[in-house]
Amino acid sequence: MTASFPPPSVSHTHEVRLTGAADGLDVVRACIDDHDGLVVDALAGDPTAADTDLVTFRAGSVEHAAAIVAAIGELPGIAVVDHVDVVLARHDGGKLRISSTSAVNDLTDLALVYTPGVARPCMDIFEEPAKAYDLTIKRNAVAVVSDGSAVLGLGDIGPLAAMPVMEGKAILMRDFAGVDAYPICLDERDPDRLVDMIVAMSTGFAGINLEDISAPRCFEVEGKLRQRLDIPVFHDDQHGTAVVVLAALINAVEVVGKTLGPDLRVVVQGIGAAGIAVANLLMAAGVSDVVGVDRDGIVTARRKDARDPIFRRFGKQTNPRDLRGGKAVALDGADVFIGLSAGNTLSVADVATMADDAIVFAMANPTPEIDPAVARQHAAVVATGRSDFPNQINNVLCFPGLFRGLLDVRASAVTDEVKLAAARAIAGIVDPAERGPDMIIPSPLDRRVVPVVAAAVAEAATRSGAAPVEDA
Repeated sequence: MTASFPPPSVSHTHEVRLTGAADGLDVVRACIDDHDGLVVDALAGDPTAADTDLVTFRAGSVEHAAAIVAAIGELPGIAVVDHVDVVLARHDGGKLRISSTSAVNDLTDLALVYTPGVARPCMDIFEEPAKAYDLTIKRNAVAVVSDGSAVLGLGDIGPLAAMPVMEGKAILMRDFAGVDAYPICLDERDPDRLVDMIVAMSTGFAGINLEDISAPRCFEVEGKLRQRLDIPVFHDDQHGTAVVVLAALINAVEVVGKTLGPDLRVVVQGIGAAGIAVANLLMAAGVSDVVGVDRDGIVTARRKDARDPIFRRFGKQTNPRDLRGGKAVALDGADVFIGLSAGNTLSVADVATMADDAIVFAMANPTPEIDPAVARQHAAVVATGRSDFPNQINNVLCFPGLFRGLLDVRASAVTDEVKLAAARAIAGIVDPAERGPDMIIPSPLDRRVVPVVAAAVAEAATRSGAAPVEDA
């Protein structure tokens, strides 16, 4: 086989139901292989469909998958009964539904949960608005809000096409942390109008998770929402990424015998929403020597293209040694490279100029800034954003537990203390005895993460004044 495939989520996975293949699955496998597909599984006598066989394979595109199915159908004595795109099948009808917590079996039930009984909680809330946290879903509700302008890996695809991503975010919150999250995609690009819309619909929510809003608008939207709302607002593309990067770095520096502090030299490549948030949180954690680079070289406030105020502020707050020039200048002797940019933009020669026991986080998806195997020629620890390499830096390690903790204490904001506590909690999941070059971060599916992060976030929110302190 000559094809090379990204993870199943990116490639096209198809299930094909066949007849006449029980004794010829090897022939089907060979056919898929000959057409540069990748066989994932082959099951003779599929128990869900009598007298059929089930073959699962991956292809590089819709057209590639169709060509493979056609080729299988032309094999002597084999007929294709059906074939489905596995990813689309998992999204059929959407990934969410609403379920009730109160049964309505008779007229008494109806009177209790609706009219006339519903008037009592309505009036209680009218007289004391805080009771909405006790008498409605508000206390456990988070809005996952996007305008679809910067969907990861897809770009500006609009609010309607962004819905599957927001549904995915919502089911992760529900499944991992028991949070009732709602996907809300708004057809509005003006930052002020978008803020007004989110504020207007915020009444029934205890938290707002912003998602896939393009920079620099995302900074303005988040900042204005924080000023106008008394519930936590969290842009996961920025701060969720920053929290998990910091968590991974806490353990990575331990592995290589370095310290997370002013002597650690960090290069952040990609100065968008995530890059700026990562740099800010690293500095809040005590890493002062952070240098940002983009396609035009080292970011400084004096660069001719530094017109955006956020870009200029970033240039002033970072680069304490006042480096100037291209990426090579920044990487020379650097301890850490954090890539939040584009695939294949870091060479092995670049990594070779870094300090001994270098740390490389190549997080571009689906193609990292550098192939992890290549990076390991000179780097002691390598992480990516992909699930098929060790050390996956995945935001799902942060946002479910973070919102669980914020909701549990009715927090009003997400402070730096909260984000730092979340990062340290995630890092602490990895047992020191297990920590190593290929184990600096828990698996995204590790169910220990949410309760530990939630507890740390709840404590930090209360301690920092972002949540009310209960009377003893």
